[in-house]
Amino acid sequence: SAQGGQDFKLHQPQDKVSVTVGKTLTLGCTVSGSSEPGPVKWLKGGGSGNRTIYEDTAPAPPRGGGAVNGSDTDFTIHIRDVQPKDVGTYYCVKFRKSLSGGGEVLRRGGGTEVSVHEAAVVPSTVVAVVVLCVLLLLVLLVALCLYRRKRQGGVGSPCPAGLAAMGRFPPTPLQCCAETPSTRSEVLDAESSHLPSQQSSKEENDIHYADLQALPAAPRRGRSTGTACTEYASLRVAAK
Repeated sequence: SAQGGQDFKLHQPQDKVSVTVGKTLTLGCTVSGSSEPGPVKWLKGGGSGNRTIYEDTAPAPPRGGGAVNGSDTDFTIHIRDVQPKDVGTYYCVKFRKSLSGGGEVLRRGGGTEVSVHEAAVVPSTVVAVVVLCVLLLLVLLVALCLYRRKRQGGVGSPCPAGLAAMGRFPPTPLQCCAETPSTRSEVLDAESSHLPSQQSSKEENDIHYADLQALPAAPRRGRSTGTACTEYASLRVAAK
């Protein structure tokens, strides 16, 4: 029996393990070689005040048990719903029965130091602030877009919109005209010059016909872009 215990090996691979509160802690332990009768236990703490967490010959504790049920080589365990109180060092230990009927340590693992940390939770106030900032940014972008569109729509209009609303002529923009000898303004002057000189001011203001027309484009002769359009009317006065 003593010779059989000499080739017995116990392997506890984890030195340190960190786990989140509420998660499952896994502690690994395997054995090999011939062994003497006696249980394998998981102990928390290495001194006289250690506490048994798991024993292969006892019923599984409520929070977990052996990872491989019925195995005589794999004694890995799972501990569910880890809490801050579970912080400590855990040892996988093989015991053998002594002549006195008790158990003595045959092999002990190197120990696994377990640390527990809280889950990284983003406060609800931070989430609310982030959402509010995103909404404000969207509102500002929309307002800026509308402002720029309004400014672009109001600049460069060749003719006032009110003229087209009168219904006297087509609502298409009228071409601006330069004062040249061929313009209707001088034609109007020429027609007026042929009227009898004896007409009274009352007769001259007696308008029988008015024809509002859009004049064809005339040379600009250096006029700057954006010059306001001029409307012309051909007036015919009845002579008496």
